[in-house]
Amino acid sequence: MTTQENIIYLDYHSTTPVDFRVAEKVMYYMTTAFGNANSVDHSYGDEAAQAVKQARQKIAELINTSPKEIIFTSGATESINLAIQGHISQQNTPATIIVSPVEHKAVLDTCQALAKKGLAEIIWLNVNQQAQIDLEYLEKVCSGGASLLCVMAANNEVGTIYPVQKIGAIAQKYNIPFLCDASQAVGKIPLNFQDWGITYLAISGHKLYAPRGVGALVVKKGYHLQPLIYGGGHQQGLRSGTLNVPGIVGLGEACQLRRLEMEADENAIALLRDQLQNLLQAQIPNLLVNGDLNNRLSSNLHISIPNIPNSAIIARVRHQLAISTGAACSSSIVAPSHVLQAMNLVENIIEGALRIGLGKFTTKEEIEKASSVIVSAVNEIHQLL
Repeated sequence: MTTQENIIYLDYHSTTPVDFRVAEKVMYYMTTAFGNANSVDHSYGDEAAQAVKQARQKIAELINTSPKEIIFTSGATESINLAIQGHISQQNTPATIIVSPVEHKAVLDTCQALAKKGLAEIIWLNVNQQAQIDLEYLEKVCSGGASLLCVMAANNEVGTIYPVQKIGAIAQKYNIPFLCDASQAVGKIPLNFQDWGITYLAISGHKLYAPRGVGALVVKKGYHLQPLIYGGGHQQGLRSGTLNVPGIVGLGEACQLRRLEMEADENAIALLRDQLQNLLQAQIPNLLVNGDLNNRLSSNLHISIPNIPNSAIIARVRHQLAISTGAACSSSIVAPSHVLQAMNLVENIIEGALRIGLGKFTTKEEIEKASSVIVSAVNEIHQLL
């Protein structure tokens, strides 16, 4: 029988294991210092409130923002919804939203839902076959004005890193608020909220070794959002509800660890990623690597094996490897990746696409074994064709 211990985990873009040092802090605030951060009448509440304050400071230091600009949420999806819906609901309708077509479904679905209600019109940006954004076209559409610009910091499928500082400068030039989904980027690449022209920044804990179910939205000072959740007026009235203190502490601790260890970890991860890429290319001659190979996340290896359906690979490796055919947000739906379609890749490349995500706990031995497992699966399929 296959157990989790026997399966090599290479789906870090979907979710990361919680760092043991983070888990210890979370457990303490679940079982010992379990107070409600809004209970001001006793020391349990005082300790919880102090822990939340410290977490805000740790997150702020990682991304260069003020702790006062951080709103805690259940994750990036809620943060994105709060930013888009909360911002657009205050605009004259229909508002205009400029959107990259390779955004996460949380952005696309929210914008499209507003468009269906007649509350927004969407202007789509252009991307090329590496999922890079056409900055000249971006400036052209921004020059016409818009209510909101939505561009992610790093792509959750092919790993392409976007020039957030340049995009933010264009947004500032035309006075357009800029939402940046940074859930795949925070803790992996440097980000500077204060100086890069970002208005709203979405963060997800479970992408950077913190628990699932916690995230944050950073809101630039001077901007106001219509809340999605009412009841108590917590967090400056933007997001009511009892704070998830253990999760918030975990997110803060994870951000502090990433600030201290990110550079060394990401360099080591990139070396392992390149090793796996080289091993696979040596054994699978027609293998393609998707995305921007000069500007991609260290952890990302997105490959296509033309004319071999990715489902056939997954069926053969799933008891030995945890890899994916696409984003976890949509993986329950059997449909081609919207990211790869927007990149205008041909059908057999899209159908043969696999997303491999490495992380700080990935080992050299796992890389060598993973390569062997994938190559064996490909060879087995070739024999059947």
